Amino acid sequence: MHSAPLTIGIEEEYQLIDPETGALAAVVQQLLHDESIRQIGDQVKPEFMQSQIEIGSAICQNVQEARAELVRLRGEVNSVAERHGYCILAASTHPFAKWEEQEANPGERYEDLMDYMQEVARQMLIFGMHVHVGFGTSRRQLDLLIDIQNQLRYFLPHLLSFSTSSPFWHGHPTGLKSYRSIIFENLPRTGTAPIFSSFSEYERLIETFGQVGTLGKGRRDGKADYTKIWWDSRPHEDFGTLEIRICDICTTVDEAVTIAALVQAIVAKLIKLRNQNLSWRIYSNELIAENKWRAVRWGLDGQLIDYGIRESVSAHSLALELLELVDDVVDELGSRDEVNHVHTILEKGTSSDRQLAVYNDCLANGASRDEALKAVVDHLRAETMRGVRS
Repeated sequence: MHSAPLTIGIEEEYQLIDPETGALAAVVQQLLHDESIRQIGDQVKPEFMQSQIEIGSAICQNVQEARAELVRLRGEVNSVAERHGYCILAASTHPFAKWEEQEANPGERYEDLMDYMQEVARQMLIFGMHVHVGFGTSRRQLDLLIDIQNQLRYFLPHLLSFSTSSPFWHGHPTGLKSYRSIIFENLPRTGTAPIFSSFSEYERLIETFGQVGTLGKGRRDGKADYTKIWWDSRPHEDFGTLEIRICDICTTVDEAVTIAALVQAIVAKLIKLRNQNLSWRIYSNELIAENKWRAVRWGLDGQLIDYGIRESVSAHSLALELLELVDDVVDELGSRDEVNHVHTILEKGTSSDRQLAVYNDCLANGASRDEALKAVVDHLRAETMRGVRS
C-alpha cells in the first residue's frame, strides 16, 4: 500500500523539577554528566533552558516500538534525575515558573539564538513534542513528502487539540488550552508551512534564507541550517522524515503514542489516496490558522471549521470523522488500539483539561492559589510516569 517506510520517531522535551517545591530546576548539565545518561548516548540532549532535557527515540518500525522507547527513556531519565534529587515532568508550560528566572544553556547554537532574538528567545520557557514519519532521502521520496505535507497541514489543528497541555503561564490560568503555541509563534519562521510544488522549491527557499543570513552561520557541511525553520510541520532532509511540530508535549505515554499513531495513520491514508490518483484538498494558511487558533483557545471543548461544508463543527465530531477517515489503514499499520485511544482522550480530556480540573477543585476546597498550583505540579509528575514504572 505504501510508497514510504512510515517509520516513527518521537522527541520529547521534559521539565526538570524540584519535587519538594514543584519549581523548575536548572540542573540539566549536572544530569548530563551522570554516567547513566552518558550510556544512553545522543538520545538525551540539552535544550534551550537549563531546566529542560530532551529525549529522542530510536527509529521505530511501528507504534508499539515507539511506546517501548518512550517508556524506557522516560524511566531512565527520571531515574537519573531522582538520584540527584529531582524528577521530570511532561507538560508544555510550567504552572507557575517565570521565564525571567531561568538560565539558558551554554553553547554556540543557543548563544546565536539569544543574540538574534533577544527578549523573544528568553521567553521560550516552553516544552514540545515532535513526531517524525519516515519517507526516505531519495528525490522521489522527498517530493512525496512535500506533497503529503501540503495536504496534512489541514489536520494539524486537530492534532493540537488532542495534545494540549499548557493552560498556565506565570502562575495563572491563561484561558487557553495551549499557551505554548502563543509563546512559540513569537519566533520568526513559525506557524503553518507554506505550500510547495516540489522539494526543489522548498530547497530554493532554504538556500535563499541561508544566503541572506536568516538561518545563522550555517552547518559544518556548508549548507543552510534548515533546523532554524520552525513551522508546525517541516521536512527533515537529513533524516528523510516529515516532522510534525505543532503538538504540545503529552503528559501521559498513552497520549503521546496516540498522537504518533494518528500522524502515521494520516500520512498513510494520504499516500493511499495519492496511489488512487486522489488527494485531500489543500487549504490556505489563513484557513488553517483560524482552526489552529480555535484549538489553542478551546482545545476539544470548542469547534473547528469543516471547510468542506463551511460550517463550525464540534471538535469531538471532527475527531470521530478523523477516526473514520483513517479506519482503512490502521490495521495494516497495527495501530488500531493506539488510534482508538482518541475515544479516551475525548472522554477524559487532554492534560490541559485535567490540570485545570485539579486547580479548580483545590480552590473550591479552600486551597490557596499557590497550593493549587503545587497540586497541579504533583498531578503532572504522577501522570508523566504513569505506565513507566510500578
